[in-house]
Amino acid sequence: MAFTVTINGETREIDAPEDMPLLWVLRQELGMTGTKFGCGIGMCGACTVHLDGVATRSCSLPIGAIGDREVSTVESLGETPVGQALQKAWLDTDVMQCGYCQAGQLMTATALLNANPNPSDEEIDNAMRGNICRCACYGRIHAAIAQVAKEDTANV
Repeated sequence: MAFTVTINGETREIDAPEDMPLLWVLRQELGMTGTKFGCGIGMCGACTVHLDGVATRSCSLPIGAIGDREVSTVESLGETPVGQALQKAWLDTDVMQCGYCQAGQLMTATALLNANPNPSDEEIDNAMRGNICRCACYGRIHAAIAQVAKEDTANV
């Protein structure tokens, strides 16, 4: 079946079964491998993308359910002030170890800061709770998000 989907601001024509998860459309059909496969049931957060700015698990979202909503992936993260600030904070705070979960972590953090530019510690923890990091970098992830929340990302 043919679908027209806006991904990272670009309109794409995709020929795929309507029940194919967006994750596989991105990775297999479009060659966008930044979004990772983790658990396949929407529980780990590795596959997180934005759907109209909302953090969404792409492994459990069928392409046929997207409609006219816009998809943003980690590949476009550096095009926004908040995304740029988070990428810098991730490096400054030395967040990554293996790095596998980081695309999903960054996408969830970006959605949080776009919706709430100055979250409390509890709000950061609640927003990030669904993203699993096998290396247990939670403290550094939290610190990086808190660092960006203290900055004026509109002028980054």
